[in-house]
Amino acid sequence: MATAGVFGGALALTALGSTAHAATGGNGAGTPAPTQAAAGQANAQDASDARIRITPGQGAYNVGINRPVAVTVTNGKLTKVTMTAVATGTEVPGTLAADGTSWKADGRLAPATKYQIAAEAVDAQNRPVTGNATITTVSPANDFVGHVSPENGSTVGVGMPVTVTFDKAISDKAAVESEIRVSSSSGQQVVGHWFGGSRLDFRPENYWKPGSTVTVRLDVHGTHRTVTFKVGRSQISTVDARTKQMTVVRDGRTIRTVPISSGSPEHPTYNGRMVISEKYRQVHMNGASVGLTKDGKPAYDIQAVPHAMRLTDSGTFIHGNYWGANSVFGKVNTSHGCVGLKDVRGGGDGRTPAAWFFDNSMVGDVVIVKNSDDKTPLAPGNGLSDWNMPWSEWVSGSGGN
Repeated sequence: MATAGVFGGALALTALGSTAHAATGGNGAGTPAPTQAAAGQANAQDASDARIRITPGQGAYNVGINRPVAVTVTNGKLTKVTMTAVATGTEVPGTLAADGTSWKADGRLAPATKYQIAAEAVDAQNRPVTGNATITTVSPANDFVGHVSPENGSTVGVGMPVTVTFDKAISDKAAVESEIRVSSSSGQQVVGHWFGGSRLDFRPENYWKPGSTVTVRLDVHGTHRTVTFKVGRSQISTVDARTKQMTVVRDGRTIRTVPISSGSPEHPTYNGRMVISEKYRQVHMNGASVGLTKDGKPAYDIQAVPHAMRLTDSGTFIHGNYWGANSVFGKVNTSHGCVGLKDVRGGGDGRTPAAWFFDNSMVGDVVIVKNSDDKTPLAPGNGLSDWNMPWSEWVSGSGGN
């Protein structure tokens, strides 16, 4: 399945209804790309009439700590709303209206914190719909730096680059980059690279060393901030589109091989090294958002795709698939570009391959796809695909070059 992103260029979940859209972002900065859409060749699920709206919308930065965070629904009732701090998992209390049509967060939010909101609702016929949004609150000294990723205090996988997203295009890139220092307790050399005028990523030549601590110090135009995060265990998962198997290697040891179904010959999955940038237990995906229709209707409209993890901004996900027959996984590539693992509707069975992989993965883990029919090079700026750029080219883009 596919949608369009968080953590970079195109946003994956819209504010209106928080519906995930497939492949609206293209493959990198302004470069059109083949659709990397998510759904398999299943019949479209009956769509719910309920529509969820989350305010402020998906991807909002510099959200005021006193600004109301609200969820509303039309043509239905909310059944569950959760709002959690991404780095710590702390849940924000909220109040659901008696008529079930709205929810509001209680009290002030913490500054410089990323929150994920997940909402569920049903319409009059009890058909479900989900909504999701990720927002980031204003920093105490906000006047220049819009967002630093990963979050302070978080633990991430070995592939997670440091991303600094500015709230405006930078003209003197060298001067700004000189005011940002990224170091690792491992002693690895860390170098920055610009993607466009407002995104600056940092990474070492090879993946971060497991167990290391990375420190980001910013002293930009009067903004003083330090962000520290930890690197967890190493997990590298390799999807072989030819054999239709995914091999999961943790700390150098294969812990499981999982049958998968990747992109069909008409919609092949990108080859290359991708990084999990966000996780959703359920997300709504609709083919019409990128023109994937049949007889005037969406080629797919799946209200609650379970165990979905984003790999690119342009819409590549690795996710649970409950609509495909058992004979598909490990045998046939059927999707519109995503990687599907066997699952059940609602994602409630922890024994399924999709649930296992979701529970055993973290943001920053690396997913490599090989032997796909796709011939389009995966743009390093498409999501957190930085590792597809050779080190010499990466270094040449440092300091505003």
